Amino acid sequence: MSRNLCLTRQCLGLVTRIECAVRPLAGDKGMWTLLFAAGMAGEQPSAIKAQGPFHGPFVAESILDTIVESLTLHGYELADDPQIWCLHLQAQLREINGGRTRNLAGFEFRPDH
Repeated sequence: MSRNLCLTRQCLGLVTRIECAVRPLAGDKGMWTLLFAAGMAGEQPSAIKAQGPFHGPFVAESILDTIVESLTLHGYELADDPQIWCLHLQAQLREINGGRTRNLAGFEFRPDH
């Protein structure tokens, strides 16, 4: 399966879109994540989510296969459309990786909490 997917579903003249990507996490530890952006076609995504981390790309792709199977049962179809929300997914990955590098460096002193 591809590491980048787009699924769409038409309902009442509206097209719902979900873009999926499998990406490695920072730190060279062999950890990977699944990224999802969802919303109405032709608009900005209304939801951006991540799942993981997973030990290696094959585990992440296996989970993605299961998710895609479930979505197709709910009326979504794989589309050959180019990914239009890849920058949103990249920003989510940067946020995840930023949090991971801060956590790997040790605890964060936050006296206001």
